[in-house]
Amino acid sequence: MLMRTDPFRDLDRITQQVLGTMTRPAVMPLDAWREDDRFIAEFDLPGVDARSIELDVERNVLTVRAERPELDRDREYISAERPRGMFTRRLFLGDALDTDRIEAHYRNGVLRLTIPIADKAKPRKITVIDADHDHALEESQSAIESAAAEPMHEAMKESAGKASEDGQRLATAGR
Repeated sequence: MLMRTDPFRDLDRITQQVLGTMTRPAVMPLDAWREDDRFIAEFDLPGVDARSIELDVERNVLTVRAERPELDRDREYISAERPRGMFTRRLFLGDALDTDRIEAHYRNGVLRLTIPIADKAKPRKITVIDADHDHALEESQSAIESAAAEPMHEAMKESAGKASEDGQRLATAGR
C-alpha cells in the first residue's frame, strides 16, 4: 500500500504540475521535425479523449487544446500526480507552411500533426533568359545549318564539275 509521508512532496508535486520543470514541462510535451516536404509535430496527450482535442489556426498560429477529465471526487486517492483539466499549446508556424492542408491523427495518446510545406516555399529552378544569348543562339543555329549544308553543296558542285569534265572528255574522245 502507498503511503504519503512527506508533506512537502505534495507542495513540490503541485508546483511541478503548474510550472513544470526543465526536463518535464507541465503541459503537452512536443517533438517536432522536418521529414521530406512536410513538418511533423507530436504531442503527448495520454488519457485524453480524442473528442476533447481542438485544433485552430489563425494566421500562422496553431492552437492545440485538450482536456483530461477531473478525477472522481467521491474516491479517496492515495496518489494523483497527473495534471488534469484543460491544456493549451500554441505553435507559431512560418509562412513557408501550408496551414490549409494540416492533417491530425490521434493514436495511443499521441496527437500527430502533419504540416506540408507550401508549394510557393519549395525549392525550384528558375530559367534565366538572356535575349542576347537567344539571338546569338538563333544566329549560331543558322550558322550550324549553313555549315552542315556547305559540304553537301560543295560535294554537289564537285560532282557536277566532274560530270561536266567527264562530258567534255567524252565529247573530245568522240571527235
